[in-house]
Amino acid sequence: MREFLIIGLGRFGSALAETLYDMGHEVVGVDVAEDAAAKVMNRVTHAVILDASDEAALTKLDAANFEHVIIAIGTSLEASILATVAAKSVGAKNVIAKADSPLSARVLSSVGADEVVQPELEMGVRLARQLDAPNIMESFQMGANHSLVEIETEGKLCGPLRELKLPDRFGVQIVAVARAGGLEVSPGAEFELLEGDRIVVIGTNEDVAKLRSFVGGT
Repeated sequence: MREFLIIGLGRFGSALAETLYDMGHEVVGVDVAEDAAAKVMNRVTHAVILDASDEAALTKLDAANFEHVIIAIGTSLEASILATVAAKSVGAKNVIAKADSPLSARVLSSVGADEVVQPELEMGVRLARQLDAPNIMESFQMGANHSLVEIETEGKLCGPLRELKLPDRFGVQIVAVARAGGLEVSPGAEFELLEGDRIVVIGTNEDVAKLRSFVGGT
């Protein structure tokens, strides 16, 4: 069980809070609006009504002892900034802030956010990539320079790995292959990819982009 403090219980914050709680974590949700806190009170560990820019209130809530503090305020950059500054001021170890634009992301980083996420931007990029190459099922950033992608194989991605030569052609490595409920981890050169297999590959962002272009047919 891990401990999360989520500040801002709009659509993003409440979905995050409820999902983490369903996963078995301790989740405290905070919002300045009583109705927002009331909507999640039965779906989180605790729901608290308070102004997250109030350092005394955050101290009383013991914000410094949560593993992650997520600033999920979506309607006001000023409120996000004040909550971020307050959380860092009371000793929060890892503050993750939601931003609605690249400018607000830079501002939140500059005032102390340890990590900034842009859900709308990231979802837009993800959807565009799925539309460009429909058989790429999932894509995840692994640090700043690497990505992990899950691809459903068809046509030009089928055959023995020694013939496909994905590391030589694209610079990516196959981590695992899922087939009919089974999983082959780190398959060897003689392993043959079949239509409908799901492969997980890792590589630099540039190398993954080359594979994505190949899969998408561009």
